[in-house]
Amino acid sequence: MESPISNARPDPDKVLVNIADYILNHTIDSKEALSTARYCLLDTLGCGLEALSYPACTKLLGPIVPGTIVPNGAKVPGTQFQLDPIQAAFNIGAMIRWLDFNDTWLAAEWGHPSDNLGGILAVGDWISRNRAASGKPPITMKTVLEGMIKAHEIQGILALENSFNRVGLDHVVLVKLASAGVCTWLMGGTRDEIIAALSQAFVDGQALRTYRHAPNTGSRKSWAAADATSRGVRLALFSLKGEMGYPSVLSAKTWGFYDVLFKGKEFKFQRPFGSYVMENVLFKISFPAEFHAQTSVECALMLHPKVAGRLDRVDRITIRTHESAIRIIDKKGPLHNPADRDHCIQYMTAVGLIFGNLTAADYEDKVASDPRIDALREKMTCVEDKQFSADYLDPEKRSIANAVQIFFKDGSKTEEVVVEYPIGHRRRRTDGIPLLIEKFKTNLARKFPARQQKAILGASIDQSRLESIPVHEYVDLYVI
Repeated sequence: MESPISNARPDPDKVLVNIADYILNHTIDSKEALSTARYCLLDTLGCGLEALSYPACTKLLGPIVPGTIVPNGAKVPGTQFQLDPIQAAFNIGAMIRWLDFNDTWLAAEWGHPSDNLGGILAVGDWISRNRAASGKPPITMKTVLEGMIKAHEIQGILALENSFNRVGLDHVVLVKLASAGVCTWLMGGTRDEIIAALSQAFVDGQALRTYRHAPNTGSRKSWAAADATSRGVRLALFSLKGEMGYPSVLSAKTWGFYDVLFKGKEFKFQRPFGSYVMENVLFKISFPAEFHAQTSVECALMLHPKVAGRLDRVDRITIRTHESAIRIIDKKGPLHNPADRDHCIQYMTAVGLIFGNLTAADYEDKVASDPRIDALREKMTCVEDKQFSADYLDPEKRSIANAVQIFFKDGSKTEEVVVEYPIGHRRRRTDGIPLLIEKFKTNLARKFPARQQKAILGASIDQSRLESIPVHEYVDLYVI
């Protein structure tokens, strides 16, 4: 006869405790992290403003029940919506992720840590408005920046050594986890309540990656993170109402996350939680390309002047790349929609070679119908460079290298153009930040008149001024 299973309530899994203690007790004293968080805030909101030009995105925005307005609710930048914090988190999250143009983190797992801004900004705005309405001091944007740094760190540190994609799960599980923990903290949650919210995030059913890969690539990948960050807010609210947590959600034999979804393996950690991820986050500055292809597109733009007049004479094109790029964006055959195209390294490289640029509009059907794109795609071959793959995972390098070379029918060829670090990499911050600010200005101009643009810039460019502004007052600057 088998021994009965013990029903003694265990202590919480150490991973949950470590994350909760980090959220509650770690002081953000890195000026670089706070400064980078400000740039991340501007870039992320700018990406959302650009997405408002796309009906496929805006059709998903607004309240669940049309016409609903929530008194002292969170406002959605660039719109007139004022919603409960859960639905506001979805709205903001969908905007900022729609065009695949916000920040990126690449390691054993991939992802976009600024996806958490959907929940963080919605909750911060909602709390700030309610405090101001009741005569209490509102929270400031510095708290939002600190929340961003902590959410980035939770998502990014877990991603360094733990590959969710290799077991078929989408990285948005980490968005849900980080949003749940940080939003519970923003709302004044205790250590036990934060642990409960974190455990609930792991108990949830997790998203499959099938909507990111052939043959099912589709638009859900543009709102999956919005769903995750809004779910994090919901779980935070449940925990604050006293809903119980599940202390061994990860480690429970047979029924826990490790055994059910992670092939029995425990999470590994390369480094303690601090502010490493925000300091090293990757910005998509010049074009909205899936990040493993960013340097390939840079190579294509450099080659454009040399090949634009000879496209019909191209015999073959070699893209020397890293293993992760081959695994997720090396794609042959027909591409069915924008979500398919912005995850195809051949498509993005071809557009760069033909037009000398790459914009969000280039993934739409009008541009995709240009026969030159598929003609070039058919001539491209991706080859893994083992050193590129090693440097990609090296914590001291974290390169995302690609090399492109074009061979012509007459036997001539271009030089091989190699770019190891994209413009949005930490190693290129000096070059990248001025371009990031210009990107932000361009996105403001898409939606707001000159006077409003000036007001937003005035509140955003100076670090100390931004940190001191109440959250609801800053968000109000973006209301149309």
